[in-house]
Amino acid sequence: MSIKENLLAIKKNIPDTVTLVAVSKTKPMSYIQEAYDEGQRVFGENRVQEMTEKWENMPKDIEWHMIGHLQRNKVKYMAEYVSLVHGVDSPRLLAEINKQAEKHNRVISCLLQVHIAEEDTKFGFNEEELLDLVANEEFKAFKNVKIVGLMGMATFTENMDQVRREFASLKSLFTKLKSNYADFTTLSMGMSGDYNIAIEEGSTMVRIGSSIFGSRN
Repeated sequence: MSIKENLLAIKKNIPDTVTLVAVSKTKPMSYIQEAYDEGQRVFGENRVQEMTEKWENMPKDIEWHMIGHLQRNKVKYMAEYVSLVHGVDSPRLLAEINKQAEKHNRVISCLLQVHIAEEDTKFGFNEEELLDLVANEEFKAFKNVKIVGLMGMATFTENMDQVRREFASLKSLFTKLKSNYADFTTLSMGMSGDYNIAIEEGSTMVRIGSSIFGSRN
């Protein structure tokens, strides 16, 4: 299967209301160009240096999403162009994004990462920390970041009932916050192996890499 065929098959499979982020990390620009030629405009990367190099060399109407764990000292390299940061997992990271966005006179959209998996390896806020953060006056004063929703990763398991349960818990938290925050429009959950379940449970954005570009090296 070609990138074109993979992309068309996935787009046929997801509703128009769901945004497809093509996860292009580790993939060459020629692969991204192929997906771009088929109309794909949103790409996800997890290394700032690699993403910046691609941004410099690829068409300027691409939306670059930072989907991996982000270190604060790397924010300055992407503040000029990044469209959405998926994994804001600490107040200090949010403060740094706000600071660097201000230097470029930009407002950077961010998703707060919630720890929903039963594994200890995933980053993110728990529900209590999340509610504390959004109620915090310092957070409300940030002018150069816009929190547009939540992101979460389910446990890496064969047990799809568990995956569904984790997605459902994130959706209910999203619904609770959405009623108080008009900007909450994005619920990023679901990857190549579980995006159908994520969509059934209310995801508005899926991150798909290997099903488009083939398995990673």
